Amino acid sequence: MELLLLVLVAAVVWKLYQLKRSPHDAPLRSVTLCLVCAALSYPVAMPGGASGVDTVAGHGTAKLIQNVLLLLAVYFLMCFYLYSADEEAGRGRARKEGVVVGVVAVAITVAAETVPHEVFAGSFSTADMTIPQIAFFYGGAGLYLMYALGMACRWTRRYARMSRRPHSTGLWMAAVGLGAMAVACAIRAVIVVVRWADVDVPGPLMAAVAFLLVVSIMLFAAGITYSGARARISSLRLWLRHRRDHRRLAPLWELLAEAYPENVLKPASSAALDRRRARGVHRRYHRRIVECRDGLVDISPYLLDEDDDSAVLNIESAELAARLRRASARIGEGVPAPRQAVPLAMALGSDRQSDVKQLIAVSDALRGAA
Repeated sequence: MELLLLVLVAAVVWKLYQLKRSPHDAPLRSVTLCLVCAALSYPVAMPGGASGVDTVAGHGTAKLIQNVLLLLAVYFLMCFYLYSADEEAGRGRARKEGVVVGVVAVAITVAAETVPHEVFAGSFSTADMTIPQIAFFYGGAGLYLMYALGMACRWTRRYARMSRRPHSTGLWMAAVGLGAMAVACAIRAVIVVVRWADVDVPGPLMAAVAFLLVVSIMLFAAGITYSGARARISSLRLWLRHRRDHRRLAPLWELLAEAYPENVLKPASSAALDRRRARGVHRRYHRRIVECRDGLVDISPYLLDEDDDSAVLNIESAELAARLRRASARIGEGVPAPRQAVPLAMALGSDRQSDVKQLIAVSDALRGAA
């Protein structure tokens, strides 16, 4: 139960972050409200939360709140698909579905209020289904959940077929989770009918259905956050790589910055603020590459003697590092450039990634020679 709540809270936090960035996105708002309702229903369902609510408001109140929140969760889930297909047409259908869920919520509330509060003590597996109001309470809520989840599963499968990876992977996970939840609700509805007829249901079957419901909810929550989480993981890996490469370029950058301090670009914001921002790592990384390339162009005349016509385009990193140190010393002594700039920077790679690898190799050689 705690693990499920943790997964739901993580999903809610992620969707709230997305909603903050796109507050007018109706489908995103609907799925966020769906997850919020689902997450709020679980503390009320836990023994500590349920007993606290029941102590204050009377027995059965926690169970009623939990079921109403679950009804709202699946309703907002349906709204997500309705708005995604056609926002204008979806508004009308969403209002009609809102009337349906409102009627169901009022009906189960009336059923709960027409029996003594003590009747709701316990759980679904221990409730006395021979009492018509109790059977209607669980059966009515379960049938609506089955309907809404089944429709959501159907729409999710349709979108999964139309999508490409990684979005399709997350949608298929969500579809399986929704389908399993609908099946679990259908089984629970059958169990309600059987127990209303005063027929005992085996305990292991009840436990299996409860386990299926928990697993399916976790799978659904994982599915709707899969693509976003995967994108964030990729962004984190890129951030770590840029941060590592920025540090590895330090020896080369320091040598060139000392020789040509005018090549050091000023940051767009203060250094302290730039370090705290996630995007600051990427800016510093790209800025350092530009500064290194400019510095190499400026220092290239010192890498060859005036009468030396040998090529420097395919020079080894260790040899280039040694020449850079000698060139830096000559610049420090005030020796004028012996010749024009040579196209050293053009030889560092045919694309940006190979260029960076070459720069890092030279920087590592400088570090090793220090």
